[in-house]
Amino acid sequence: MTIDPVLLDLMTSVFADRGPTPHGVLDRALWDTLSSCGLTRLTTPEHSGGSGATWTEAAVLLRAAAARGLALPLAENDLLAGWLLTEAGLPSDDILRTACVLEPAGTARGVPWARDAGRIVALWQTGDGWLVADLDPASVHVTRGTNLAGEPRDDVAADLAATRGVPVACHLAEEFVLRGALARALQMTGAMESVLRLCVTHATTRTQFGRPLARFQPVQHLIADIAAETSLARAAADACVREGLTPLSVAVARSCAGHAATTVVRNAHQVHGAMGTTAEHSLHTLTLAILGWRADYGSLHEWDERLTTAAVTAGGELWALIAPV
Repeated sequence: MTIDPVLLDLMTSVFADRGPTPHGVLDRALWDTLSSCGLTRLTTPEHSGGSGATWTEAAVLLRAAAARGLALPLAENDLLAGWLLTEAGLPSDDILRTACVLEPAGTARGVPWARDAGRIVALWQTGDGWLVADLDPASVHVTRGTNLAGEPRDDVAADLAATRGVPVACHLAEEFVLRGALARALQMTGAMESVLRLCVTHATTRTQFGRPLARFQPVQHLIADIAAETSLARAAADACVREGLTPLSVAVARSCAGHAATTVVRNAHQVHGAMGTTAEHSLHTLTLAILGWRADYGSLHEWDERLTTAAVTAGGELWALIAPV
């Protein structure tokens, strides 16, 4: 995927010299910098105050942040909340937002960054269809929680009887999940690539029995498997961005990224040994984030089930579905 060189330079400079943020802590100064550069609403249409970019640019941004271990609600604010507001014809601004799908009881579990959001964009179903509302956090109840990496995953409860929403198309509920799932696959691959670099650096500079770890064949195999799984996961996510978000392409991307996560995390910690689990080393920041993101917007099992169902349903047309003319 290629993007405008000027935009790429901007992203590179914004994240330059940025190290991993403490688990669960939003770097407000960095967020303000990203906002002033137009990166927090990257794909929001220009007529709504955004930058009017595409998923291609968003993929680069998400990977760049994840590769540095930066916990930021970029996907939630732009690709989900901003997108829902645009679809509903509601105004948007630079206030930090997150988004969620509410159950009939008005609840949503594990909402990313709800505690830090200035607004919460909610999507829910009624007997007449689906509605979207831009909620003031003061009007809902937020119960704090975290994922495996310590990032905010809060429960939200709203009084739907007292909430007015704007009608939207019913397909937005499914697309919401697809968009969130692809965003996490992109973040996972960005973090995996950093894990691979850490492993290569460690294996080539650390010595054991008088020679670099990279000279030992078992270590070579561990790193080779990390590289192979990371490349596969990235290729699947890139294909989804390039060809469009379909249930099948997202299922492939999430399944590949989810299974890659197991190998990448396990092998990386084996390469680093006890050093990779220390608070001083950045490896655990990346690996915990990878595992935490794997559970968002559908579990690995759920995406494997989706992929299996799509393949079985396609039957003899599976090859045409995989490689359309």
